[in-house]
Amino acid sequence: MNIAVYLGSSMGDDPKYSELTQSIGQWICKHQNTLVYGAGSKGQMGLLADTVYQGKGRIIGVMPRFLLKIEKLYAHLDEEYMVDTMSQRKQKMIDLAQGFIALPGGPGTLEEITEIISLVRLDQLPYPCVLYNLDGYYDTLKQQLDVMIQEGFLDEEGIKNVHFVTSLEELDALFGY
Repeated sequence: MNIAVYLGSSMGDDPKYSELTQSIGQWICKHQNTLVYGAGSKGQMGLLADTVYQGKGRIIGVMPRFLLKIEKLYAHLDEEYMVDTMSQRKQKMIDLAQGFIALPGGPGTLEEITEIISLVRLDQLPYPCVLYNLDGYYDTLKQQLDVMIQEGFLDEEGIKNVHFVTSLEELDALFGY
């Protein structure tokens, strides 16, 4: 199964983020999934790719050409797709994946996973949308979704396939392992 993972191109300030990233990379390899990600070599993105590579897993990267001016393409991709825009990157990753996981990250991570939430809500994606809620990182997003439900802008049925998890065991259950 191809799993799209959204996460930061920075490392973050706490080693717990790197530990989680490595755990997800090992989880991908353990279940013989393929990583689909943004093809970067730095920050948490690079760490995830390194972990999957070291675990002998498959890696698919999708990189907008303009980012090559500020970011190096990961050296050990099994497949690479070069696109022109961030929108094309997001769409290509969606097209390639059968599951979506957001780890803690910045604005790009948030943008990517909220698009997945919207597509799940519109029944355009039948796959799990998972936010790994390490130490409450995504609590405020979950609260915002709850406010949208309370105020009548969203119904619970629309986000039944959006999951906030805190363990690899929960990931196993969602992906049928």
